[in-house]
Amino acid sequence: DFLCISLVNGFTQLRYNLGDRTVILQTLQKVHANGNTWHSLSAGRVGNEGYLDLDGINITRKASPGMNALDTHSDFFVGGVSSLNLVNPMAIENEPTGFTGCIREIVINNRELNLTVTDPKGGANIGDCDGTDCGYTVCKNNGTCQVGNSGFSCSCPREWTGIMCEQSIYCSQNMCGSHAFCIPQPSSFSYTCACALGWTGKYCDNKIRFYIAKFIGNSYIKYTDPFYGKRDLQYSRLSLNFTTNQTEGLIAWMGKSEDEDNDFLAIGLANGTLKVVINLGERISVPLMHRKYFTCSDGRWHFITVVQNQTCIKVFLDEELILFEDIDPQRKYTALNYGGVCYFGGFEIGRKVNIVTTGLFQKEFIGKIKDVVLFQDSKKIQLMKAEGYNIHDGNSGD
Repeated sequence: DFLCISLVNGFTQLRYNLGDRTVILQTLQKVHANGNTWHSLSAGRVGNEGYLDLDGINITRKASPGMNALDTHSDFFVGGVSSLNLVNPMAIENEPTGFTGCIREIVINNRELNLTVTDPKGGANIGDCDGTDCGYTVCKNNGTCQVGNSGFSCSCPREWTGIMCEQSIYCSQNMCGSHAFCIPQPSSFSYTCACALGWTGKYCDNKIRFYIAKFIGNSYIKYTDPFYGKRDLQYSRLSLNFTTNQTEGLIAWMGKSEDEDNDFLAIGLANGTLKVVINLGERISVPLMHRKYFTCSDGRWHFITVVQNQTCIKVFLDEELILFEDIDPQRKYTALNYGGVCYFGGFEIGRKVNIVTTGLFQKEFIGKIKDVVLFQDSKKIQLMKAEGYNIHDGNSGD
């Protein structure tokens, strides 16, 4: 399998092979080879349907029956390869040759690569394309960079300040304490303080302890499982108590959530219905819904347990078995490689639930969670000892 983008006789070409045939897409227009025109290129595939876009002019190849997963376990190369004989002969039209020119702002599956000296795994014969102290995106938030005698300076848009335009003017005089960071609120010309786990109050200066975590909608807890290395990932289990009066929300996400290749087990609410989603590999997410129970948004405590025995999934709600399904009788993937990470209520600030979960869940959780147990552990997770923000003490009241 491969996916390759190349220049062919002045045109941009995308070729990919998912195991059965090579698909070729080529742009309608040539690129400017004058050395001073930047082009924007977007290319990829969804299943076996491909797309190639050069400067806003889009070419697509409709999906047809066949394989739809790209199985590559090699490094990702930009501009050339370590040895030209590594290139699959079907990946390019002519003899392989390295790229001459400038490349910037590479985004793979919504994550930008850092094109620095230290970030890539390796490389050779790469120089600085800009040639000045300004470089690329030195000035943040649409700031304009100017080269001076002593380096660079940034001219910032009116809502940003700082050497690199990295600070909002609304946060420049903030009173958030050392256990918080400032979130600008431009609509009200103000800011709010996001409190680290164990702290609360307007400026996050009140210390709290809790065993029931209260989530307010812009909250999350990220727990790192210290026993991950000893787990049998073919037999996973997650149980917890929750209460909410909302009809939408992500309750728990067992998995790294860094990119769409990551395995996960997720629990949440969609349209007032309990929703469990499992992904054991190949980006195939299997949502399991139980429409009989609309009572999960009733403000009462509910106890849920999800058990994964290879590809067999059992879901218990209030100790009643409500779902039992074999999500892949072929047993192609049988382990939940969750990376030792569990999220509760949402993800890191700035990462929206509907985007991270690609629409599987719409909102962050509003409600309370307690008594979280992983696998067959004899002790509950100590949520207080995890990472998180904007978690309140849910002990008071029901």
